[in-house]
Amino acid sequence: MNKLTSTSSAIAKHIKKLGKSKSYREEHKQFICVGDKLFSEAITCGVHIEVVVTSKMLQHKFPESVSIYSAKDNIIDSISPMQNSQGLLFVCRMPEASNYNYTDGTHVLVDCVQDPGNIGTIIRSALAFGVSTVILTNGCADLYNPKTIRATMGAMFKQRIIYMTSDEINDLKMSGIRFFGASNEDNSIDICKVNLTNAVIILGSEGQGISNYLKEFCNEMIRIPISSEVESINVSTAAAIIMWEASKGMS
Repeated sequence: MNKLTSTSSAIAKHIKKLGKSKSYREEHKQFICVGDKLFSEAITCGVHIEVVVTSKMLQHKFPESVSIYSAKDNIIDSISPMQNSQGLLFVCRMPEASNYNYTDGTHVLVDCVQDPGNIGTIIRSALAFGVSTVILTNGCADLYNPKTIRATMGAMFKQRIIYMTSDEINDLKMSGIRFFGASNEDNSIDICKVNLTNAVIILGSEGQGISNYLKEFCNEMIRIPISSEVESINVSTAAAIIMWEASKGMS
């Protein structure tokens, strides 16, 4: 095991930059995770771990290809993208992008939601409610942003997640699958009155809603019945409610 004693070392600078820069992550095809929960989930799911920095004794045995560094908590905290590193962070290899093959089930398309916490929470809820695929548009927060990863609580290692361009979404629509757009408009259909299985559910940002070009794909607009005292609810909360409703049709 190597020792990491300085934040000015090459590996420390590399890790710190992975936590800060999306372009750097994409260039190196790596992302950083922090904490015991994610570490346990990554190992269970067979995630390709390349570097581990820890102040703890590791119980898991890694192959020689994994670089393991021991470091004091203050060193780990200084290179960690999160305030509380729990004395453990690790660098993973991004999985190779796979071709999208449509399968039956409920699919959630997240359009231009830019808050990493919301993206992570939607992914976690999708896994909880048996959603087949989470589809992200390029306007969404980065999947590999440390805040997104933390919010998934390890669900990103298990849930099917893909990015889609507008052309790819159009091809999916042409396959015949139904599209439903979440909206708070009065003429939208109550989600309790719609079968949301074997369909794509589009969720837009809380401020802007669904992009106009995606609205054109929708067979129907759907809404969650809420009190008139509230104008809207957080997109991750709305997503969880809609996915729960959709899951009732899966049983």
